[in-house]
Amino acid sequence: MASAILDGLNAEQRRAAETLRGPVCILAGAGSGKTTTITRRIANQIASGAFAPTEILAVTFTEKAAGELRARLRALGVAAVPARTFHAAALAQLSALADEPPGAVLPSKALLLRQIGNSLPRPYRFRPAGDLATEIEWAKNRRVGVSGYLDALGRHEPPIPPDLMARVYREYERRKAAAGRVDFEDLLELAIRMYDRSAAALERFRARYRAFTVDEYQDVNLLQQTLLERWLGDRDDLCVVGDDYQSIYGFTGASPEHLLSVPRRFPHATVVRLEENYRSTPQVLALANRLAPSLGGAEKELRAVAADGPEPELRVFLDARAEAAAIAEAARALHERDGVPWEEIAILYRTNARSEEFEAELAAAQVPFQVRSGAFLERRAARRLLAVLARSPGEPVLAAVEAAVAREGYERDGAVGLGEQEATRQEDLGRLLALAREFDAPGRTAADFVADLTERFRSEGAGRGVQLLTYHRAKGLEFEAVFLTRLEERELPIRQARTDEDVAEERRLLYVGITRAKRRLFLSRTKAPPSRFLAELGLHGVPPRVTPADERADDPVFGALRTWRLERARADGVPPYVVFHDRTLHAIARRRPETPSELAEVSGIGAAKLERYGSDVLAVLARL
Repeated sequence: MASAILDGLNAEQRRAAETLRGPVCILAGAGSGKTTTITRRIANQIASGAFAPTEILAVTFTEKAAGELRARLRALGVAAVPARTFHAAALAQLSALADEPPGAVLPSKALLLRQIGNSLPRPYRFRPAGDLATEIEWAKNRRVGVSGYLDALGRHEPPIPPDLMARVYREYERRKAAAGRVDFEDLLELAIRMYDRSAAALERFRARYRAFTVDEYQDVNLLQQTLLERWLGDRDDLCVVGDDYQSIYGFTGASPEHLLSVPRRFPHATVVRLEENYRSTPQVLALANRLAPSLGGAEKELRAVAADGPEPELRVFLDARAEAAAIAEAARALHERDGVPWEEIAILYRTNARSEEFEAELAAAQVPFQVRSGAFLERRAARRLLAVLARSPGEPVLAAVEAAVAREGYERDGAVGLGEQEATRQEDLGRLLALAREFDAPGRTAADFVADLTERFRSEGAGRGVQLLTYHRAKGLEFEAVFLTRLEERELPIRQARTDEDVAEERRLLYVGITRAKRRLFLSRTKAPPSRFLAELGLHGVPPRVTPADERADDPVFGALRTWRLERARADGVPPYVVFHDRTLHAIARRRPETPSELAEVSGIGAAKLERYGSDVLAVLARL
């Protein structure tokens, strides 16, 4: 049985799986099979008789990850090992061991904090509840209560002035208690206090659980680490697995130091390094390894199992729109020329505010896409603006939008010390205003603008397509082809990164982005100052170059088609790209079709557009 459990493991994975007793520290590089390793180890612990299934507790950070652990264990014939998130484990223990069970758990802090935020002075009334929730979690994960909040801030900057944030925190705790509710951080704090106060509860728990496995240990914060220490006591049957190079949740209080300090806390620990990468090509890993010396921590050098692939490349563009347009065309080429499935292509950006540029260009190029949380029209600024415009559909577009963004607290000159969600909201308001100015023309109304936005940012993917997501959202995922975008100062590292620790975490974000790619990796920036991390990678790129599309811009056939498109768009009252994208016009000019059937063969011309515009296009071509 044990030999079957260990089949297929490499030497280091096998060493970890065969070490049945703790402490064990597994430093697992990206794509190195950490989940395989820890589930095989748990199965081996049980098969060897070292522990019964019910004596082992496995914990991780998301329900999805916990579900994956359970599924892998079931596939190995192990069904009785609890695999839970920290919060689910704490809730189960409180329900079983506390004198009084905890109150109902708040599914989200947002509703309470939105109500509290509405009572703030006007300049801060519009701050997203998510930023206020993140700040409260920052405090609670460090075990900082309301009374100690202001003293604990140090150099940390809350999303609103500290005295106001302290007021929000106090009122949040008051309202939560009055409703008899607890939040997720409370579950961990209550479990810690239960064990500190009740020797009987602690004894019952430790009699039940004798061995612990903690996944993604680089993301543990002080609150979680404190609960883990209560579980362990003076025992050491602990296995932790993680990668300090991928520690990217400092804003929650997470720190890679808990992982890195295991050999100091447990001098007799078995330390295993997993460096064989099963995901990426040698070329992708060579680039990631160039960044490794600047990451500090536990040295790891990834070694590829996969075959060679193309070299990663850095491209420089004149502006963000040119970058997004080129990436849309490159994604199409990967799919149509190389056969890469749409879902295996990912475009990564630092904040949700950047998705709009790519959504617009992908939609215009008729490339299907999906946004993993935070699509432009689903974000707060756009949702509220569209709702306001729907109530006054006949108003002139620019006046209506200017009034709406003013009511939403738009700060035209920017603002300092904003949380990430508020910074995104402000950028979205500015972008909506810019789009309204671009769209504005005599006779155009708010309703026309809403229809234009809906068309411009409509994904034709129907739940499939190129994936748009932030670096944080991409962690734990992998794609055949990855585009890392806007690699510039104030983007990555983000402008809010002021301390050395902040910049170090931004560098780790880039490392996470690089190691998402299986075979194709593209890096890009605009003419803005390049990210300092590009120099560490040895990438400088070339000056912005004229693209093939630009070279064809002087083609008289393309010029004639573009003139016709502009006239037709004005007649129809729609933006030119709704008629045909530039890419389609270039293809028509290159192929010079003479019949409807020949025109239908051009990519980007479906049956509806052929019927609507086909005769006009052929007439333009016939005159040349």
